Amino acid sequence: MSGWGWGRYVPVAERRAKARKKMEKLRKQGHAIQPVEISGRTIARSFWGKGWCDHLESFSDYANRLPRGRTYVRNGSVCHLEIEPGRIKAMVSGSRLYNVEIGIKTLAPAAWKRIKDKCSGEIGSILELLRGQLSDRVMEIVSDRENGLFPLPNEITLKCDCPDWAVMCKHVSAVLYGIGSRLDTEPELLFLLRDQDPAELIASEVSFPVAEGTAPEEVLSDDDLSSIFGIELDQEPETPTPAKKRNASQKAASAGKKSKKKKTTVFTPSGKNIARLRKKTGLSAASFAEQIGVNPASVYRWEKSTGNLKLHSRTLAALTRIEASIGKE
Repeated sequence: MSGWGWGRYVPVAERRAKARKKMEKLRKQGHAIQPVEISGRTIARSFWGKGWCDHLESFSDYANRLPRGRTYVRNGSVCHLEIEPGRIKAMVSGSRLYNVEIGIKTLAPAAWKRIKDKCSGEIGSILELLRGQLSDRVMEIVSDRENGLFPLPNEITLKCDCPDWAVMCKHVSAVLYGIGSRLDTEPELLFLLRDQDPAELIASEVSFPVAEGTAPEEVLSDDDLSSIFGIELDQEPETPTPAKKRNASQKAASAGKKSKKKKTTVFTPSGKNIARLRKKTGLSAASFAEQIGVNPASVYRWEKSTGNLKLHSRTLAALTRIEASIGKE
């Protein structure tokens, strides 16, 4: 319709085709596109994902408006959803591609301390925490409606660039449900969103004894923990095996030869250096994390750290490679 009134109806298939084209263009530009993909009608199944959705639906204002986005998130309209400390950025396919930004207040230190104090000694095993298989007591603490990890409505700000006058339009609603779906597979993102380190819930003074007779292979290593939880645990770089001493004839044979290879300077892993390197690349935390094969939560945690970090050798090699490639430009 020309002049005023509603524009022409855009079929779902046409909307999706346009959205895919736009997402592919962004990928080629180096952006790490993270769509929300839901199989079936159930949006969230895990303790963390379902807990997020149930928490928001427990507030009458949200319960009345959230249903507008269920169809959108189920049919794949949330083309991109990125979680950062205190903020969610998303793109949702409608009559055109809309940008959604949701602000979440980070968890106050005092509130986080109360949660840690209550959880102290209550966590039965590391797996219970990392996989969301928590005891009833811990579940009550972290999901407490007023004092848990999930945000209250007055801690949430909503913004969408669509023409809908409602603060919670269907695009915003779809993103809120999309967060619940994302927490199914990446629960650590809730801690990232509230800007707290989940490892602090496993306090150093809380011991996790290994049962007598437990085989060595049943004890979780740092690699196991990082693969389960999706963040890289700081570790000492692997110490290279010292090379065998060459005999005198080998030394003499190689003495006159000059190496054509340039010496590669290994990247010094510190929070400041990682932040500097990411800034040079011009990448978001999610895109940078994808380049080095870690979770965005690790990048954010590293950049907040002071002093040198102890990283996996494969991560250190990736950072060294990126720094070297920037130096050649």
